[in-house]
Amino acid sequence: MVLEVALIDIRPGEEEAFTAAYQKAHTLVRGTPGFRSIRMTRGIESPSRFVLLVEWDSVEAHLDNFRASDRFTQWRGHIGPYFASPPVVEHFTDIPTDA
Repeated sequence: MVLEVALIDIRPGEEEAFTAAYQKAHTLVRGTPGFRSIRMTRGIESPSRFVLLVEWDSVEAHLDNFRASDRFTQWRGHIGPYFASPPVVEHFTDIPTDA
């Protein structure tokens, strides 16, 4: 499993419009092969900052199955107009524990 973490800064005053756009667009991600889960969080101290957390089967599922597809173009068309700057996106894996 791979966790995609995207730090998204929204132009001040457009947070509610961004939230509404995300609520409509998140189904585009959900329909992607290799998708596991999606969650969007909003900053308390910085309410114009959002963090998107998406679990994928692999980095390739994210890049090949979503980013290289028309679903990504549609997704970005919904939420992209509210970006203050391009999101910072990275992939992470879990650290195993002994428990």
